[in-house]
Amino acid sequence: MSPTFRSLRNPNYRLYAAGGVVSNTGTWMQRVAQDWLVLQLTGNSGAALGIATGLQFLPFLLLGPFSGLVADRMPKRRLLQITNMAMAVPALLLGLLAVTGTAQIWHVYVLAFVLGLAAAFDAPARQSFVSEIVEADDLTNAVGLNSASFNAARLVGPGVAGLLIAAFGGGVVATGWVILLNAVSYAAPVLTLRSMDATLLDSPALTHRGPGAIREGFAYVRARSDLMLILAVVFSAGTFGLNFQMTSALMATEVFDKGPTQYGLLGTFLAVGSLSGALLAARRERVRQRLVIGAGLVFGALVTLSGLMPSYLTFALMTPLIGISALTLITSANAYMQLHTEPGVRGRVMALYMMIFMGGTPVGAPVIGWIGEAFGARWTLILGGLLTITGIALASVLFARSKGVTLSASPRFDRSWTPR
Repeated sequence: MSPTFRSLRNPNYRLYAAGGVVSNTGTWMQRVAQDWLVLQLTGNSGAALGIATGLQFLPFLLLGPFSGLVADRMPKRRLLQITNMAMAVPALLLGLLAVTGTAQIWHVYVLAFVLGLAAAFDAPARQSFVSEIVEADDLTNAVGLNSASFNAARLVGPGVAGLLIAAFGGGVVATGWVILLNAVSYAAPVLTLRSMDATLLDSPALTHRGPGAIREGFAYVRARSDLMLILAVVFSAGTFGLNFQMTSALMATEVFDKGPTQYGLLGTFLAVGSLSGALLAARRERVRQRLVIGAGLVFGALVTLSGLMPSYLTFALMTPLIGISALTLITSANAYMQLHTEPGVRGRVMALYMMIFMGGTPVGAPVIGWIGEAFGARWTLILGGLLTITGIALASVLFARSKGVTLSASPRFDRSWTPR
């Protein structure tokens, strides 16, 4: 088997990946449909789009430490089945409201927040569960393949969503049918998780119940300057640069005057690069801090340049390059955090990672949306990219001389730490 796909030799990982492809495709379809629904309900309001996006990611910021503790205290396979069923409920409700023509913008806001609540508990469990499925030597490969699966779905999902929305008339009702398909897709990971062989999982001992467990997770990360550097980099990119679903919608509608099909295709073009970046990451055996920093700086520069593109075609041609740099950043940062963290605290660390990475969106998305309304869609990308570069550069300077930070090697975690 090719080194790129070596984790697929593991039968449990094959099931996990198969369920992920189906669910991720539905997720990307809903992202496009929900954004289009917001634009239809508000007359192409960038601020409303930013609010909806921010509310969906706000629970990552509010519940990150607690959801990570739940992931360390509960069997992750069982927890993931619960979270997938919980995410299906708001998708089902929003789809029915749109199909019946009764959806209002406040419905989208509330249900986006509810979906985010379930996703906030799903993310740290899903991220750290991979290390229980595969051996340590295959973890970087598995993280890369997870990203490849996610972006293979991104290749299909946005384009299919755009075509279906257009085929059903391009209005509110059309978005509802697409969102309902996402609700159904959550059955796939539930079934594949139930089908796994539990005897092949390498599950760590569950964290004991007691006071101070959340504080303990924060203390572990605070004492690790190398992890703090990675978190600072992903915060900068996640807050200001990784707002594609909003910025692409604004560029497609306001700058290039395109419809849902062309908007959906932008997500597909982006995924071409993202999939390439993920597959390259799957072949990588070591992850260095300088790779995370370099990918982040290149990503910020490409986002800035994309805002200057003169036509829909040139903008679309930029998106694969943005995808490659973004996925190189995301997969290398994710793998570094998991490979350099003790198993007993990994759920809390990955929850903090997701809180920083995705929790920055409630701060950045409304700001970027306001910038789009005040100064035009192009400035959402120009300023977003420049702020990403500035944040990563400042973090690199701040942590460059810290203990445990090296831009030319890849240190392992401190084995002196003992879990509760």
